[in-house]
Amino acid sequence: MERTPGVALSDDEIFADPALAAKYADNAYNYTITKYVRFNDHRGCVAQASDEAVSGNSEGTVTSLNRGLYHEHSTQASLNDIGDIWKRMYAGIAINNKVLAKLPTIPPAPDATVSVFDPKRVEGEMRFLRAMSYFELTKRFGGVPIIDKVYEVNDDINIPRSSFDQVTAFILSDLEIAIKKLGEEGTYTASNYGRPTVGAAQALKARVLLYAASPLNNPSGDKAKWKAAADAALVLMDGRYALQATYGDILNVPSSPEYIMIRIKGNTPLAGEMMQDFSMSPGSGGAQGQMNPTQNHVDMYEMANGKAITDATSGYDPTKPYAGRDPRFYNNIIYNDLPWQGGKIEMWAFPTLDAQGKPITLYGKDWNPGNITYTATRYYCKKYWPEVYRTVGGSTTLLNYIYFRYAEVLLNYAEAQNEAAYVVDDPTVYKALDDIRKRGGIQLGANGHYGLKSGMTQLEMREAIRHERAIELAFEDHRWYDIMRWKIGSATIGVPMKGMDVIKNTNGSFTYTPFVLGASFQKTWTEKQNLYPIPRTEIYKSKGVLSQNPGWEN
Repeated sequence: MERTPGVALSDDEIFADPALAAKYADNAYNYTITKYVRFNDHRGCVAQASDEAVSGNSEGTVTSLNRGLYHEHSTQASLNDIGDIWKRMYAGIAINNKVLAKLPTIPPAPDATVSVFDPKRVEGEMRFLRAMSYFELTKRFGGVPIIDKVYEVNDDINIPRSSFDQVTAFILSDLEIAIKKLGEEGTYTASNYGRPTVGAAQALKARVLLYAASPLNNPSGDKAKWKAAADAALVLMDGRYALQATYGDILNVPSSPEYIMIRIKGNTPLAGEMMQDFSMSPGSGGAQGQMNPTQNHVDMYEMANGKAITDATSGYDPTKPYAGRDPRFYNNIIYNDLPWQGGKIEMWAFPTLDAQGKPITLYGKDWNPGNITYTATRYYCKKYWPEVYRTVGGSTTLLNYIYFRYAEVLLNYAEAQNEAAYVVDDPTVYKALDDIRKRGGIQLGANGHYGLKSGMTQLEMREAIRHERAIELAFEDHRWYDIMRWKIGSATIGVPMKGMDVIKNTNGSFTYTPFVLGASFQKTWTEKQNLYPIPRTEIYKSKGVLSQNPGWEN
């Protein structure tokens, strides 16, 4: 579609040519979310807003989220989870609407190029993408205006907000059509891998219904909504997908039986995206080691036997806090003294004496308290910094953005089924959790479960499922929104954020002491934060038609 500068293609010209129409439709993918670290391009993520991590340099876009200071940034593109999302989603929706409107007028492609434009597939993709865009809006803002047609220049586009339930119904209607139009898993050629399939549409439907059934959007606890969510997840548990054998490289493989839909990426070079300038310790070749998991998150990892570290029978030793943990801990977290890239991670302080006998403190190469480019918590995120990725040798690695994977489907089912029709020792709920925990490396217990006790109450099972989501889906764009939909911000965000102090002893051992991070790393939570505010610019230009979310009126 490249043209001579100043010469634009008209809509009639584009949609008179099936090849150009296909390219126009593909442009809608440019408005989807494509990476975890998206604030201010690559300087922050929602994991740092949640209890999973902090930003080592207190990045302003992150602190705006975790302190509820949204209006300071919500109209700026730098805060890519509010103002940018609103603009991005509606820009994509505009493309979806135009393609759907023009679809009946597009001539068939010549036989030789039939694969260039498949009207059935294109309609399925446009409806899927429109549904996904509206879901990304509702999970942040609640009800939003439904734009379902092409507006002309003189049309009134000040559309009032529809309710959350109305937008959800619209999303589901698009998905029902998409499910009928999209191809089955495995039917697309390699060049089309990554396009949404029937499974992707079904996975989105299951997630949409799970959010609709959650406490934020279902205050009456309507069990029928939970049953709909459980049934939708169950559709995907028919053998089409499976957990891959390994958890540690879940973001780093080109294809997987677990992937339902991912963002296709080539190998990420050293200077690309977010590795060197966000995830890597400066002492190990990085520029900005800003992705710092909290002690709050680290403490959630159980022992390998499935017992919490607070359980006196778990075997946890606070003097050796990283020994014998859930193996997923070692896949997600980089910690002091971890063997790493031919050496060890050093995040210790070593009090000693200089040559004149004066007290001094030496620091390991991966932590320096006087430099904000180093970790604030004494942890880095292994999920965002695979060990293969290093400065020496120009290494590259895959770092996929996962839209849907099968482990989430199992967790969605377990949560919804437990809420819809709790029974003691429900075998389907236990199996969903057991399968995930078995793959993760939790030990098999005498009761036949992987670190799960038998006979859990509904509340105990709810907590077990929520815990499992926090570990299994760590740093994958779920935790922050889970906190919002469960309405548990006060218990998870509005508590002291902690790190781990590490002192190196003269005999080479280490002393570990959890500590409360400084004020610049603390977070706040009020009930209004269960939803984002509508960007102020949108409110102002709507001529009073667009209403603001509760608590954000001023």
